[in-house]
Amino acid sequence: MDSESAYDGSTEELPFETGSEEAVGVIYGNVGTTHFNVRVMSTIERMEYVQFEHPSDGLVLGQVSEVERRTDLSLEKAKMYSEGADINIEEKVTARIDILGFRDDRHLLQVPRTPCRAGTEVLKASDDLIREVIGLKENTDTGAYLGLLFGHNIRIESDINSMVQKHVSILAKTGGGKSFLCGALVEELMKHDVTVIVFDPHGEYGSMRVKGTKQESSRDFGVVPHSYKDKITEFATDLQINPKAKPLKFTLANIEARDLLGLTNVKSARNYLTMLRKAMDAVKGVKRDFSLRDLIRVLEADDEHQNSSLINELEYLSEVGIFGDKGTRIDELVQRGRCTIINMKGTPPDIQELIAERLCSALFELRKADKIPPLMLVVEEAHNYCPQQGQVASSKVLRTIASEGRKFGLGLTIISQRPAKIDKNVLSQCNTQMILKVTNPNDLKAITSSVEGLTSGMAEEIQRLPIGVALMMGGSIQMPLLVEVRPRESKHGGESVEIIPSRRV
Repeated sequence: MDSESAYDGSTEELPFETGSEEAVGVIYGNVGTTHFNVRVMSTIERMEYVQFEHPSDGLVLGQVSEVERRTDLSLEKAKMYSEGADINIEEKVTARIDILGFRDDRHLLQVPRTPCRAGTEVLKASDDLIREVIGLKENTDTGAYLGLLFGHNIRIESDINSMVQKHVSILAKTGGGKSFLCGALVEELMKHDVTVIVFDPHGEYGSMRVKGTKQESSRDFGVVPHSYKDKITEFATDLQINPKAKPLKFTLANIEARDLLGLTNVKSARNYLTMLRKAMDAVKGVKRDFSLRDLIRVLEADDEHQNSSLINELEYLSEVGIFGDKGTRIDELVQRGRCTIINMKGTPPDIQELIAERLCSALFELRKADKIPPLMLVVEEAHNYCPQQGQVASSKVLRTIASEGRKFGLGLTIISQRPAKIDKNVLSQCNTQMILKVTNPNDLKAITSSVEGLTSGMAEEIQRLPIGVALMMGGSIQMPLLVEVRPRESKHGGESVEIIPSRRV
């Protein structure tokens, strides 16, 4: 007899006494060691957790990967039904369950080696079993509280040490909540006195100085509004747009002529490179700390008409104001247990790349020499600083940090709405993944190719994630989880984004 035909939907025909509101249904049909089908007798949703009793392994955790309502409504009956005929529609709801496993006597995660029996009762999983099998630990000394497990009052905490050692990526489509989630992560890092450097292209993170407001929610996340003004130092190149920030300045002492020329739009770079090198050597022979104005004066004194284009470009860089006689000291930028925001709102993209390259290079070398504390480097709009196609000033150093930074206690968090445009060498090094809603096919392909343990069902789920729900995996999170991101304690600064005008018309 067909396994499914044995049950027509009435609870009287079930081969067990449910006796519990937690009962989901019964296993039917062919049963495998990795998945099976359930005849559903109550309400159940995709991605929900269930449990069942295995004959030899005890309680096992599973997850709903698909729910289907099967009916006998044919095309002909549907036409009659639409015309008002009284049609009796028979329905049966089935679900596919993927087996996640159980913990053995050594507390190791195992998957049953033999299939369960057809007719076995399936229940909604208890929070205790979910915690045990998935390996969730709450209220730990090194745990960053990021939200609640979707559909459960279970806190999801990612181990800070794992994140620093394994790197983090936060990916989502525009408006998907990636900056909101990253803000919550930075709040947790500050609470644990982790040293943080944030590259902030749009000036969103300075709002963490301001206490947030209590959010009305059907879920109690246990979050209390809080200001982090005592933990934050902000630097910017444009103090007119960012008046609360301190000035960010660099010296020309250690910059190569080729790198400086790369910031200009001059033609025939080879000819101008020789001129610029001669001018820099001339100035360095007189003073160690010099400015762009010094270089311009040397070039003007040379009385070469060819210098005019180069002089105009250096005048532009001088107006941007990132170079000065005295630079910002590294001990001002990196302060143990504090968050430093590099606010680049209003700064042209090419200058942002130079800032990222110089700061990342300094941080990496100083961390290797143990001259600054271990830290987490957060890079917003990462596809602009380490693109998959082409090279920018900061590409090489970010690849180096991604591959080698963990050895020296330099963690990397990259945030982007275009995963397909991020250097794959950088993205693949991020073992802790936090993915919100993504719909672009190229971005989905980039995610699935770089994330280990991502099932086809999870990949499909990414396209349907509600705003505020993230798929998290890696590091201390041992299997992919759907997480409702907790509210922010401080004010979120991402309500609007300032578009930086192009540098030239």
